[in-house]
Amino acid sequence: MHRAGRKIREWREAQSPPLSAEEFGARFGMPEPWPSRTVYGWETKGKIPRPAVQKRLAELGICDPPDWLEDQDGTHEPPAKVDVHSMKTSEFPFHSIHRHGFVRVATSTPRVRTADVAFNTAAVLEQARTAHDSHVDLVVYPELCVSSYALDDLHLQSALLDAVEDALGEIAAATAAITPVLLVGAPLRRNGRVYNCALAVAGGRILGAVPKSFLPNYREYYEKRWFADGRRIQGQEIAIGGAKVPFGTDLLFAASNLTGFIFHMEICEDFWAPIPPSTYGALAGATILTNLSASNVTIGKSDERHLLARAQSSRAAAAYVYSASGHGESTTDLAWDGQGMTYELGDLLAESERFGLNPELCIADVDIDRILGDRMRMQTFNDAAEFAGRPEDRFRTISFEHRPVSSDIGLIRPVRRFPFVPNRLHKLHEDCYEAFNIQVDGLMRRIEATHAKSLVIGISGGLDSTHALIVAARTCDRMGLPRSFIRGYTMPGFGTSEGTKSNAWKLMEAVGITGQEIDIKPAANRMLQDIGHAFADGHPVYDTTFENVQAGLRTDYLFRLAGQHGGFVLGTGDLSELALGWCTYGVGDQMSHYGVNSGVPKTLIQYLIRWAERTNQFDPATDAVLEAILDTEISPELVPGGAEGKVQSTEETVGPYELNDFFLHHIIRFGQRPSKVAFMAWHAWRDAGAGLWPAEFPEMKKNEYDLATIRFWLEKFLQRFFGFSQFKRSAMPNGPKVSSGGALSPRGDWRAPSDAVADVWLKELRDNVPGG
Repeated sequence: MHRAGRKIREWREAQSPPLSAEEFGARFGMPEPWPSRTVYGWETKGKIPRPAVQKRLAELGICDPPDWLEDQDGTHEPPAKVDVHSMKTSEFPFHSIHRHGFVRVATSTPRVRTADVAFNTAAVLEQARTAHDSHVDLVVYPELCVSSYALDDLHLQSALLDAVEDALGEIAAATAAITPVLLVGAPLRRNGRVYNCALAVAGGRILGAVPKSFLPNYREYYEKRWFADGRRIQGQEIAIGGAKVPFGTDLLFAASNLTGFIFHMEICEDFWAPIPPSTYGALAGATILTNLSASNVTIGKSDERHLLARAQSSRAAAAYVYSASGHGESTTDLAWDGQGMTYELGDLLAESERFGLNPELCIADVDIDRILGDRMRMQTFNDAAEFAGRPEDRFRTISFEHRPVSSDIGLIRPVRRFPFVPNRLHKLHEDCYEAFNIQVDGLMRRIEATHAKSLVIGISGGLDSTHALIVAARTCDRMGLPRSFIRGYTMPGFGTSEGTKSNAWKLMEAVGITGQEIDIKPAANRMLQDIGHAFADGHPVYDTTFENVQAGLRTDYLFRLAGQHGGFVLGTGDLSELALGWCTYGVGDQMSHYGVNSGVPKTLIQYLIRWAERTNQFDPATDAVLEAILDTEISPELVPGGAEGKVQSTEETVGPYELNDFFLHHIIRFGQRPSKVAFMAWHAWRDAGAGLWPAEFPEMKKNEYDLATIRFWLEKFLQRFFGFSQFKRSAMPNGPKVSSGGALSPRGDWRAPSDAVADVWLKELRDNVPGG
């Protein structure tokens, strides 16, 4: 590496305060600012500038021309070609959002004054500096924000167009000293035409300009009077302030050092087209689709924008960032509400205040990993790209170096503590009804197909059998069958408590099914004696064999009873237990004729039981039992209680189900790295007083967990899920998928080898999450 690079770095770091590469280039670059990538090229890549720059640096007393030829040690060997980039994603610390594939975006509603280019430019830069202070990576401004939108024939005035071009040079120069990429709107001239353009500006330069494809020319719109459309412009350049800039509708912009940070720009009406340009941008590889919009407001138009943004983000498997013009635009004939919003895969992350009088940044952290993970799983996306002629082959990708801060800047996005639980307050009843009735409908069809004369179910007084029973009861109601069609059996063993046994009987009686009790202890004692187990000789040995003898006997009884009564065994095991392997294989609760709960995780079962109680799906007597069961410790009750009456606790062994379900969702739905799952869980669970909880969630059950606890239980989850429990899932009975978060059937969402190991996931966790 040459001596000049070392001298430049030492010189700027010795200033008071030290100068960043951006500040150094902006302050001393002549005749134009030196972008940060250029400065870093001199300092770390051994690049040599043109003679005029060498002379400028010598005049400043920083380094002399011979320094460019000498190695740092004073030798004259030619510098080695070293490919050194700025900090890559994997080099960010754990608490940085960029380490985990997030990009911070913002919509901007700046101040605006009609045709006042200087005022509008100052407003754009004011918001840009605020975005920089908020550690934003990408800012999307409204359409034609530099000139203002509602100008009519003023768009064709040379004085205004000259002022816009000068303003763009000012904005570009200002970006040398700030982090965000700015997407601004401006009218530009080329070959005797004026184009309505979106420009990407970063690092002291204009990265590229995209012309609007579809010009509205109906009702209140008259854009074809002033602008030429850019639908067919590809592979071109445009002159802005004397510099040549990539120009066309074939542009994508990609950060060279942040994997997946690739964005596309379209403008207002493009959004309303039957095939928006952003569709091709997404198929070409863009993960963030942006829209610089003016879009005057009328009654109901906000709903329409939401509809389009939500649909496009979902259909294109992307984030969609939309920014509309606000107060200050001309109201000669129209009005403006300044709506900004960010959607990701159909989920609304953030929305700005509408009709606000003050400038606003609406900030959200977009999960690029989640987007790419969804695309990998959805082969339709790849098929569509191929069918469209592989847009990635004809798009130009403009690369830029992005330098976000590497410190902990928080996480600005909703992270659901309970990702399997419905969270749309305005549709809460509808979502719970839908989840419940998916199970009901699946069970109805199985009864019809088998011509069953009964349903046989083991009733323990715990959550899973309770939920399976109320689903079965509602199924009978729907089919016009008496609830006595259900044959419930409570089978107390060595660890069964009086409380759960009592709840089991109360539930069977309240629901009105055929109930019976079978004490399995005599049969269990005989089996333990036959196999020579120490417990049969009076020793308190409560090992897995001791537990599985009881679980196996219960299932054996149920299968024989089903045969005796012409029915089938209704499985009660849930999705969470299948994920953890917390079930007895083959002869135990892993096996049934139909696993009605197999697509429902524990947290959703708890919530659906609460919903059934709160919405009076059953009578008051049933509701009272449901409430008592919800308050009972989750336990297999296979081991006798301790001296103080303490019952066996499932969650003390496998971890809190609320954490396990969080882990499960992010790992099976999007294939997230364990370190990222830990990062998101930490943000979701570290403070019980922050964020949103499901509606009517009990205050006393609002828990919080520190990072060390999350890491501990995540490691246990990975060991159980990847390390040894797949063979149980590979042989699981039929059962309906309930949540889009996923299921574990080998015939559906999850197909995996039974003899894989967990080493890769455990190593990733241990290497990348502090606290081990």
